Amino acid sequence: MPITGEYEPSTLDWVAEQVADYEASGGTRANTLRETGIPIIIVTTVGHKSGKVRKFALMRVEHEGRYALVASKGGAPQNPGWYNNLVADPNIMIQDGPQPFDTVARLVHGEERAQWWERAVAVFPTYADYQEATDREIPVFVTDPADV
Repeated sequence: MPITGEYEPSTLDWVAEQVADYEASGGTRANTLRETGIPIIIVTTVGHKSGKVRKFALMRVEHEGRYALVASKGGAPQNPGWYNNLVADPNIMIQDGPQPFDTVARLVHGEERAQWWERAVAVFPTYADYQEATDREIPVFVTDPADV
């Protein structure tokens, strides 16, 4: 079921602008992490406190139609705000190209997390630096089709 409701853009101007440009262009513009050339996806959640629609970009870590959502927050000691949104309501939308689609995120552990972490670091090697910068194990969510 598509996520609807009042959208509240990120307070970080560059994030809000990237999301808007990505969506307006059907993913043909603003589709990489700034000038790195590394592809991104847009993730839509519902704020666990506000109930408002939230959107943000993450690295595109895809394997066989599933995506890893890495809660790195640049190696900060705490998880990003969107982590709590996914824990509270794992029903999200991902846009990887022209149209967003429904999916369900689940936190992975053990061997499954290790496999997805390896895929994530292959896409964005800086994740390994982020892990070294923090004492917490960086959470990794994996998406499954919404109809599973």
